[in-house]
Amino acid sequence: MTTMLTWQADDGHGFEGTRLHLGAGKAFRALGRLVRADPGSEYTASYRLVVRDDGRVERVSITSATAARERHLTLNRTDDGYWLLDTGSGGTRAEFGGAVDVDLSGSPMFNTLPIRRLELHQEAGEHTIPVVYVSLPDLEVTLVEQRYRTVSTDGTAPVVEFSSEGFTAELQLDDDAVVTAYPGLATRYVPAPAG
Repeated sequence: MTTMLTWQADDGHGFEGTRLHLGAGKAFRALGRLVRADPGSEYTASYRLVVRDDGRVERVSITSATAARERHLTLNRTDDGYWLLDTGSGGTRAEFGGAVDVDLSGSPMFNTLPIRRLELHQEAGEHTIPVVYVSLPDLEVTLVEQRYRTVSTDGTAPVVEFSSEGFTAELQLDDDAVVTAYPGLATRYVPAPAG
């Protein structure tokens, strides 16, 4: 299944658009773009994300641009559990505490990664995991700890609580574990039916 998704920032200063292709198992591919129009800190960023059928990230490529500079970053996860980081001016190899997920600053799409992999949208669970975090627009890479806990799988939409570094939000999801609402960050745009 392939679909187009759009989120609008809750503060009204940004958008994220993604072409999402769901494959076999937990595999998916996403091609997306974020645009932020904060006065004095405008940027645009694009990403290409490939997730294996076991839900682990295989590769993500990110480009960000401000008026002053353009940056590039590619992260590849090897079969032996290392990450290869390439900025276009040299590469490094890092373990990142065994992390298998990536989180991109300001993107609700990337919260789908651990939720879908751990099936927290389908059955109750709680996990504290290491995550490779990429900031925007500078593309700095750090290791962070994030916690995901199922709040509800009943009712109209699954809800999973996300917390990291003192911040907590209850993420509303669709049946494929893709975020529909991330309070304080963004809400997915749902077009009105035709006619």
